[in-house]
Amino acid sequence: MNHAPPNFRHLYYFWVVAKEGSITRAAERLGLAIQTVSTQLTLLEQAFGKALFNQQGRRLNLTEAGRLALSYADQIFLLGEQMQEALDASDSARIRLAVGISDSLPKFTAYRMLEVTTQLAIPVRLVCHEDEYEALLGDLALHKLDVVLTDRAVPTGTTLRVFSHLLSENEMYVVGAPALAKNYRKDFPASLHGAPILLPTRNNALRGKIDDWFERHAIRPDVVGEFEDNALLNTFGRRGLGLFFTPAAPVADIKVQLGAELVGRVPEVREHFYAISNERKIKHPAVEAILAAVHKEALDRE
Repeated sequence: MNHAPPNFRHLYYFWVVAKEGSITRAAERLGLAIQTVSTQLTLLEQAFGKALFNQQGRRLNLTEAGRLALSYADQIFLLGEQMQEALDASDSARIRLAVGISDSLPKFTAYRMLEVTTQLAIPVRLVCHEDEYEALLGDLALHKLDVVLTDRAVPTGTTLRVFSHLLSENEMYVVGAPALAKNYRKDFPASLHGAPILLPTRNNALRGKIDDWFERHAIRPDVVGEFEDNALLNTFGRRGLGLFFTPAAPVADIKVQLGAELVGRVPEVREHFYAISNERKIKHPAVEAILAAVHKEALDRE
């Protein structure tokens, strides 16, 4: 059976209704009469030959067909927004790179990953978004982001069309505010027994590796704080609340970025960093530069 292409104005009204959860709120957002939105939604359902919503109380819920239609509408209108942004930026000499940065990724590590984009022949305009890992993968799959930088690979079995690229594998350092670092540097790592320590929470990929390392060395630190947000952990560490772990980096960078000094190296504990990209026919030159830097060891400068 042949169908005519959907009316995109009707499809847009459906998209807004689905996002708002009611025709009334959608009409307010669109600046239209409720009857106008309702009529055009009915016309779209007739064109598809399927109901897109069912009514439950005052709220509209998507049917299975509605959920499928919404997944395509998301891509259509998000791509439309990107097209407008691209057209607006067409007169600019810079190319736009939308980067998702996992909230568990150390900020100076993210900077080192992105630094290569500043060396391209074509100037780059960075647009950085920080969020939880799962939310960023969803935005990447919808092409709202060009790349995601994170400390974990995409889990096997995911239905998302996204792909992991290992950027670097770094050993960890234990660091601390100068006065604290001085007190615990001697006889490392045995000196950490009873020492005040700041750790990531247990949902962080690194936490299990740190706990195993403590266990192997029979170290029982005094855990004075656990943090989901890496930046907050570093802030408390900078203020001298406790020692903390950070990816290996030049000592000067650690001092400038974290206000901390090296206590000891922990080569047995390694953190992995990934760039996650989506499947796309046109490769973004800045994303390609980040991936190419792996082979040139540009991300492992010390």
